[in-house]
Amino acid sequence: MKILITGGNNAKALKLMKAFPSHFVLLADYGDVPAIVTENYAFSSLGLLNKDSIAHMLLNFCITEAIDCIIPLHEYEVVPLAKSAVLFGEYGIQVLLPDADVIADYLTTEKVTRQNFAVFVHGERIFSTEEHFVPKNGSSNLNGVFSYNHTNDLKLFTI
Repeated sequence: MKILITGGNNAKALKLMKAFPSHFVLLADYGDVPAIVTENYAFSSLGLLNKDSIAHMLLNFCITEAIDCIIPLHEYEVVPLAKSAVLFGEYGIQVLLPDADVIADYLTTEKVTRQNFAVFVHGERIFSTEEHFVPKNGSSNLNGVFSYNHTNDLKLFTI
């Protein structure tokens, strides 16, 4: 599986790579990105940022690069991609985010850094920084990467 993680120039994206040890991860960001390619991961530029057509631009990139799953980390990408998830799905690309109608429940304006995170795919926790993590919000149909605090309250893992 080929996974695209946006915000590839950020340390959070690098931390997230450990959740996918058996997949190829493409770390991408806008503007200049270091040209590094290894057996398990690579860095790539998404080109110049245009927030007005972010979903369209990311869909084209995913199709061109044969991406199977996209994990958006930039806050400005989250809502447009959640709203476009069905379109991405028609091309066989999974958008790892909660459904657009509930995504607001997982957004936060707090600037406190949460050290822990968990990855959910169709409600199944596939990775967590803490082995015995149990989410407060529930996880029956969750998709996405979520940070959490000492109360295990889930919020999207964004930059």
